[in-house]
Formats: sequence, C-alpha cells, structure tokens
Amino acid sequence: MKFTQYFLHIQQRPDRAKIEIEWIKETINNPTYMEVQVDGRIRKWKKINEEGKFLRVILLPDGETVHNAFFDRGFKGGEHED
Repeated sequence: MKFTQYFLHIQQRPDRAKIEIEWIKETINNPTYMEVQVDGRIRKWKKINEEGKFLRVILLPDGETVHNAFFDRGFKGGEHED
C-alpha cells in the first residue's frame, strides 16, 4: 500500500492515529459505497464495527495511493454531507 506525504503527516494527529491500517485495507478492498471525485480521486466508505462509524478513504486517481482516511460523521450509508 502506498501513501502520500500528506497522509503520513495527517495520520499523526490524535484523532487519526487510532485508524488502523487493516481498516484502511478493508475499506479499499470491500467498500460499502464508492464514488469518483471530479479531480479523479476515489472515495470509498466502509462501516468499522469496532468504532460504530464509517471510514472514508480517499485514493489518488491511480486507485492505489492513500491520500486521506478519516471517520466521516456526515456519511449515512450512501448519503453524505460535504
């Protein structure tokens, strides 16, 4: 799995540090919902049962490089607030 420098930096924040790499892998490989942004980046969501929240993973257009990952409080299983 590849990561942007932005991801590596932002994952040091206390609210992001608890996001497990396994959860990111699972979200990438088996998303509940997916969409492509106008800039080509790919958004994928999956509910993380241990947290009771949806994890949003944003990939670069290559579909492999993780740019961001965070718990998306506005996502409701197919609907979200931007």
